[in-house]
Amino acid sequence: MTTKQVPTRSEYPVFRTIPTRWMDVDSYGHVNNVEYLSYFDTAVNGWYLENNLIDMASGKKIFLVVETNCTYFGEIIFPDVVYAGIKVEKIGNSSVTYDIALFRNDASAACALGRFVHVLVDRESRKPTPLEDFHLNLFQTAHDL
Repeated sequence: MTTKQVPTRSEYPVFRTIPTRWMDVDSYGHVNNVEYLSYFDTAVNGWYLENNLIDMASGKKIFLVVETNCTYFGEIIFPDVVYAGIKVEKIGNSSVTYDIALFRNDASAACALGRFVHVLVDRESRKPTPLEDFHLNLFQTAHDL
């Protein structure tokens, strides 16, 4: 069992809603652990799209995941609704590190906590490229409460 402190909703400035799907459930009757990482990715990229941060289809720059992990505190089951709390932990030259907590339905305590690192790269060369002001402005909104 983990010794990390269980996050609460009040610690997160941004939320994205993600419905669970029947196919997310494994033979143990709960959402499979690999789906939690998918929820992190869905939450962050949905937030990007909602805020016109990137053009995923044809933009010259894209974000790539370079690190992810998850600490589990409880189970999610179908047909729960997941509320992904997003908080920017660190803003680098070309990267942003997120702290993402997954909350089940109306629970105030998280059932999972993730670390998710994105690096902005040139789509063609895949080499890191510096974050721009419009990236930094959005990231700052999720950095401080």
